[in-house]
Amino acid sequence: MNLPKSAGQSAKSGLKRLTERGRNSTIKKKIDSKHPQDEKDSQKIGRLRTKTRREAWDFMTLFSYEIFDAVARQGSFNKAAQQLHLTPSAISHAIAVMETELGFTLFNRGKNGVTMTSYGASLYPSIRAVLNSDEALQQSIARLNGLEKGKVKLGAFNSVCARLMPGILKSFMAHYPQIEVEVYQGTYDDVKEWLRTGQVDMAFLSSTCREEFPLTELFREPLLCIVPQDWPAPPDGVMTPALMNGQSFVVQCDATDAEMRQFLKKYSIGTERRCHVIDDQSNIAMVEAGLGISIMPQMLLRNCTAAVKIYPIEPEEYRTVGLAVPRPTAMAPAVEQMFHHIIDYCKENVVQ
Repeated sequence: MNLPKSAGQSAKSGLKRLTERGRNSTIKKKIDSKHPQDEKDSQKIGRLRTKTRREAWDFMTLFSYEIFDAVARQGSFNKAAQQLHLTPSAISHAIAVMETELGFTLFNRGKNGVTMTSYGASLYPSIRAVLNSDEALQQSIARLNGLEKGKVKLGAFNSVCARLMPGILKSFMAHYPQIEVEVYQGTYDDVKEWLRTGQVDMAFLSSTCREEFPLTELFREPLLCIVPQDWPAPPDGVMTPALMNGQSFVVQCDATDAEMRQFLKKYSIGTERRCHVIDDQSNIAMVEAGLGISIMPQMLLRNCTAAVKIYPIEPEEYRTVGLAVPRPTAMAPAVEQMFHHIIDYCKENVVQ
């Protein structure tokens, strides 16, 4: 998100005040004491009063960051409260305390939930970095004590999530049952945004859209052309750019179909685009219905039972899939275990 310079500077200075100035602050509860859960939350947050001011602030800072993160992800005080096992009033109050300390509003409140302001969005990557560092520290301590614990947040685009992720997770959990794994499925654009904000520790990406992220290559797979069952067979059973030129195509949105768009652009293929879909199964179904042809990675077409024909493409084109980690040299122990597990799994199970 591009912010005015003043907003970014204000956000940074505000975060500094929240981290440094708050030594003399405590969370003062404004929760209805008649509600027993509110009493528990009051004790949970209000126990800061029994600590020294510095200890209290250190606790409150991390706890507040966790609350901020939950609200940002859930887009709702109520859902964040459910995630953290608190009451909505406790969540609302903690955010209000942060806003008071910072001197600006972090979330816009509305009937349909809450959204981050430009200031909140500016701070979010830094807050995620704090939480990720704390998680890495806890995992390192656990490993020193001979325990394999921790959490791994893994991002993946649709085809990998459907075809690879089940096997990866099943085998990983068999080896490391104490490590918690969270999977986030989305488009290429979603995955990149999650990497930037720290919402995921690592993610699968195509080399076509890797952008600023270092990518550890896992495998390459050829792009294939699928056509309706009654499509005339191409010469030698091979599709070429010349044969595709001018045909009706089934395409996905830019955020999910980078390889096809790159292919069409590379060979200056003019197309009539009748169907714009957002998932792979719809793509295949539209081709099966005779609404156009399409280009898809081999992974999606292996063991395909749809009434379509599948042809290789010449010149050959490939999709390279890799694993992106924002900070490869600073992976938490559990994240590092998953990283190497995925590499080994792909070597043993992905046919190239």
